[in-house]
Amino acid sequence: MYELIILGFLMRSLSHGYRIAKIINDMIGPYAKISSGRLYPLFDKLEQKGFIEAVEGPSQERIQRHKTFQITELGRQRFYKLMMDTTSNLGDYRRIFGFKFAFLDFLTTDEQMHLIEHFIHVCQTHVYHIEHEIEDLKQRESTIPSDMSNSLNIMEHMKMQWELEMEWAHRMWEKIN
Repeated sequence: MYELIILGFLMRSLSHGYRIAKIINDMIGPYAKISSGRLYPLFDKLEQKGFIEAVEGPSQERIQRHKTFQITELGRQRFYKLMMDTTSNLGDYRRIFGFKFAFLDFLTTDEQMHLIEHFIHVCQTHVYHIEHEIEDLKQRESTIPSDMSNSLNIMEHMKMQWELEMEWAHRMWEKIN
């Protein structure tokens, strides 16, 4: 996920690690933060693989000793592959799609629609699954020794979150279409 974010922001412009770290932390915050110990080794790995390269930044950044990066052609190919990947990390896909959405403008309209349609399908699958689990739990409630109301409440809440995600995705799809 962080690889996609780094490459996505470098698709927009030259940047240094500190600035990208701040943007990532602003996006995932306020309680989650990516540490420098996790982020800077990722920059090194991306640079070693030829996805990004260090370049001379503006003079003010050189004075502050921030290493400035730009994306390479190989990095653009990697970015595209990560954007179009709809099979990895399905358990965390809602969060990943949020980051992908920030960079949809780098894709064709057909590719954007494909990703949004896939996300709608992911939402529908979750809603369907939760609905059936709720029904199953309600049917088995009399055989389970404890009160299941809290479990049912949280499942209803999770279902509503997925439904809201799906409504939003439908609006974005209509906007593009």
